[in-house]
Amino acid sequence: MTEVVPGALAGWESYYVIVGSSAAALTGLQFVVIALVADIAQRASDDQISAFGTPSIVHFCVALLTSASLSAPWRRLGSAAIVLGIVGLAGLLYAAIVIRRARRQQGYTPVFEDWLWHAVLPIVAYGLIAGGAAAMTSAEHEALFVVAAATLLLVFIGIHNAWDTVTWITTTRRGESSESAKGAEAGASPIGAPAAKREETAAT
Repeated sequence: MTEVVPGALAGWESYYVIVGSSAAALTGLQFVVIALVADIAQRASDDQISAFGTPSIVHFCVALLTSASLSAPWRRLGSAAIVLGIVGLAGLLYAAIVIRRARRQQGYTPVFEDWLWHAVLPIVAYGLIAGGAAAMTSAEHEALFVVAAATLLLVFIGIHNAWDTVTWITTTRRGESSESAKGAEAGASPIGAPAAKREETAAT
């Protein structure tokens, strides 16, 4: 017997191919971002990475998982709704853990934008997935739009947070370069100093 995708999901195939492939590609880029974080002299603590770095990987993976789930050849839409419900509830639990980690870490004080993108919007996205899954059997058309919006929101959250990390790396490296340059200038001999004094300084 050939399994067929429910008609409600057939129209979303191209959408989830685009979103899922984008999430998979961006997951690889996030590994590069984490490698850059580890490369700077002023390294982030494990708590900071768990609170502000790892969640981006999770968001991309959930977007990929949601796309794969809604592209699978389900016989009934209810089966997909069960999977999405589990994903949404697990995401809400993980969002609560991330907020706890962000409050516990001591190396960085989050501002409003950090709380918005790392705490509030992920809760909204995972809540929409869970709510869309609950309503999928009764209002499938609207529920599928809700889940699609939540999946795309997770991708945008991951992109923003990864870009935030890159800009932090850039400003940190600039600060380190400026401090190194100032230190080199402070340790150098004055240009107008006598030659004997410069030689004495070099010998020392």
